[in-house]
Amino acid sequence: MESQYKGSTYTSNGGVESGGVANKRNMRGCDVVLRFLALALTLTAAVVLGVDKQNTTVPVTLVPTLPPVNVPVSAKWHHLSAFVFFVVANAIACGHAAISLALTLANRSGKKGITMIVVLFDLVMVALLFSGVGAAASIGVMGFEGNSHVQWKKVCNVFGKFCHQAAAAIGLSGAAALVFFVLVALATWNLHKKH
Repeated sequence: MESQYKGSTYTSNGGVESGGVANKRNMRGCDVVLRFLALALTLTAAVVLGVDKQNTTVPVTLVPTLPPVNVPVSAKWHHLSAFVFFVVANAIACGHAAISLALTLANRSGKKGITMIVVLFDLVMVALLFSGVGAAASIGVMGFEGNSHVQWKKVCNVFGKFCHQAAAAIGLSGAAALVFFVLVALATWNLHKKH
């Protein structure tokens, strides 16, 4: 009698459910939650950096004997190509997350072809997001610290709000890249478990 229930779980209504079916439902539910999280993180990262701008005035000394002249300057995300790449990469990943979420919800039968295509594009999103994070972070570090070898001054002391908002977007995108990585790892683990 005991061997009859091996690998099974009891449901809340007193019935017996197969462990494989319950595990498949848990994996599918986890997949949906992670895809929704990736969608939210990439959308938020793209919007946070996409609306990032700051205007300020900087005193510039032209002649040491005269008072400094206040020059209005602005910092916008589209002034730096690394930030443009970052926003576009997050927009692409957000679109993929939305499409893959819809495909995952529609693919109740678990067709392997659709699942493999989605997982393949998840892997592409991992690479795309990590490259966008790397590009934006390198410019962010340059803004925070400058580069004395080429005489580039730090600018985050002038554009503090802009830099902090960019850092928040980079952190959100890094988290989204990790979520896509977990999705790929779970799909690989699930495939390994079947064989």
